[in-house]
Amino acid sequence: MDEKLPPPSPEEQEQRLEAERVSRRTFLMNVGIALNAIVGVAIATPVVVYLLGPVLRRKEYRHWVAIGDVTEFHPGETKLVVFRNPFKDTWDGATDNVPAYVRCTGPSQFVVFAINCAHLGCPVRWFSESQLFMCPCHGGVYYADGSRASGPPERGLFTYDAKIQNGQLMIDAGQMPTLGNRASAAPCPGAKNDTEDAANSLADKLVRIAPWPGTNKPTIG
Repeated sequence: MDEKLPPPSPEEQEQRLEAERVSRRTFLMNVGIALNAIVGVAIATPVVVYLLGPVLRRKEYRHWVAIGDVTEFHPGETKLVVFRNPFKDTWDGATDNVPAYVRCTGPSQFVVFAINCAHLGCPVRWFSESQLFMCPCHGGVYYADGSRASGPPERGLFTYDAKIQNGQLMIDAGQMPTLGNRASAAPCPGAKNDTEDAANSLADKLVRIAPWPGTNKPTIG
């Protein structure tokens, strides 16, 4: 005949209940700590990446790319070239292809223009007939040397750093030249002509003021 165990005493029952309460409390506390840690990491990660970005920047930003043999470019000629962006990801596809304009100003002398308009970044087109770069978006116009001719842009076209190595024309293609990087310290093409252009434009719009016949009051004529 089976012997029945005696029921636990009130003290033992209280100890068991207390152990269960402690275990449940500890579990919920650990879950809360884990959730807070996950949220903290999610918030801190972009901040840390932003602060350490300049230090941990990928080396492709300072990468030189060959865009053609120097014999392919002739003095006085402006030519469209396409190169592969060294700062890329596997899913970029055809967007890795970056166009630029190369102008040969003399033997072994080259200027490489970014294709983006200095106004809002639209791609400009080169017209050899008029020797002008023109932006189809807002009417920006640039001379053959990249300086501003007219339109909303406040400066000339941005340029890449270029050099010749082993007969190849190389450009510093890791990042687009803009005012946000080293281009901010470079001279602004066409900046010397801005005041003169503004004066000429104002002069074209002025009308001659002459007195009304028989009176001393000026009128517009």
